[in-house]
Amino acid sequence: MVRYLARIWSLVRSLSVPCAMVVLWALTLDAASPPNIVLIFADDLGYGDLGSYGHPSSTTPYLDQLAAGGLRFTDFYVPVSLCTPSRAALLTGRLPVRMGLYPGVLEPGSRGGLPLEEVTLPEVLAAQGYLTGMAGKWHLGVGPEGAFLPPHQGFHRFLGIPYSHDQGPCQNLTCFPPATPCDGICDQGRVPIPLLANLSVLAQPPWLPGLEAHYVAFARDLMVDAQRQGRPFFLYYASHHTHYPQFSGQSFAGRSGRGPFGDSLMELDAAVGALMATLGDLGLLGQTLVIFTADNGPETMRMSHGGCSGLLRCGKGTTFDGGVREPAVAFWPGHIAPGMTHELASSLDLLPTLAALAGAPLPNVTLDGVDLSSLLLGTGKSPRQTLFFYSAHPDEIRGVFAVRRGKYKAHFFTQGSAHSDTTADPACHAASPLTAHEPPLLFDLSQDPGENYNLLGGAAQVTTEALQAVKQLELLKAQFDAAMTFSPSQMARGEDPALEICCRPGCSPWPSCCHCPESQP
Repeated sequence: MVRYLARIWSLVRSLSVPCAMVVLWALTLDAASPPNIVLIFADDLGYGDLGSYGHPSSTTPYLDQLAAGGLRFTDFYVPVSLCTPSRAALLTGRLPVRMGLYPGVLEPGSRGGLPLEEVTLPEVLAAQGYLTGMAGKWHLGVGPEGAFLPPHQGFHRFLGIPYSHDQGPCQNLTCFPPATPCDGICDQGRVPIPLLANLSVLAQPPWLPGLEAHYVAFARDLMVDAQRQGRPFFLYYASHHTHYPQFSGQSFAGRSGRGPFGDSLMELDAAVGALMATLGDLGLLGQTLVIFTADNGPETMRMSHGGCSGLLRCGKGTTFDGGVREPAVAFWPGHIAPGMTHELASSLDLLPTLAALAGAPLPNVTLDGVDLSSLLLGTGKSPRQTLFFYSAHPDEIRGVFAVRRGKYKAHFFTQGSAHSDTTADPACHAASPLTAHEPPLLFDLSQDPGENYNLLGGAAQVTTEALQAVKQLELLKAQFDAAMTFSPSQMARGEDPALEICCRPGCSPWPSCCHCPESQP
């Protein structure tokens, strides 16, 4: 695969052009064919986990090359630092509270899910003639007869697990070949995790060391078929890496030098390399926009098995930047000039941005995302000025917990999370209670990205600029909270074990009888 990296980088260099030409391409984009889109979404990956974002020992050459040849974001955010709400925001451009996707995450037997009336990114693109496919983790609900699964949400093809791979027993599963068991026991009393092809069970459970290879093959077939049909494609590649329990194939087990987490990350990186290689082989690199980011920060409670938020504070489950700021790269040779941007951006912005690039009309709903195409194509700045962050368990009384405007971020409420236990900072831990801050905690993220020095604290000399900033942030929060209407919670609809997917419906003893394992090579 090293030769593919060299080939890709050679093509990027050959396509490097003066900024004026990038602008010219941007101006003529509407008349050109819409781009293919590959959206790669990692799981529980920290801001500091990639080599291109400063990790000294991560083995991520393909992602680092992607970052070197594309636009690397330093200030890219998700609105909530948990799997389900973050994925809902990504695919709809809307804050999860508008859809009822709170509190917490959906379970295998949840009655609720991503409401079918929500307009998703694949639905927007399918209406423009795109062949749409998803590989990997869904986690936006199953429902009766699979009502909430990807084939009912705009995806023509789906291969994946409908929720997190720890939401079923894993004590008897192999995570690293030939026979290294998964770390921990995961969720008990549930069916084994199913691997689905559209709405059919392929295996229950799948053989985890071979799972990423299945996804890469699925992605390759989607690209080949779309090219044969003469239509653009949208691939949503939602890898399980680097979520607990980590796993990988034989080529990566014990090879990273960073333990199981590093091996898992190394396989994700290789999958990115394989996707790029396929694009190169098909002659599609210059016609394809590739975006890479992740759903939330690292689960530091797993310690070395849980990722790294770098210099940012806390991780998954919190509204500190370690939970909500993510690595992000946009790569499109000949259209996006290589470089780095400090402009504000959010996963909420991907639907309106990709719709604009595809020439698709926006859904007739309230969107929380903005169109970043001018930033990507080098014709302007990001129109995003403000970011609002909800807790993992939001309510209408408290509203948003934190607001960022420009370089300033204010925390009106903070609360620790079990996901961020074991760090040296007690404010991250589950033992840190829900705390209201009056005045709010105020940080200048341009000078203090680690959110260490409260500008309104007792030891700080409070400046006029800081007072003006907090006044503006308080007003923004008040206006935003007053205008927001929460939809009824999908999670509050409860669970029904009968909704859990089983390869042997009606079998007993439940749920262990739902056992149709994939054969091992």
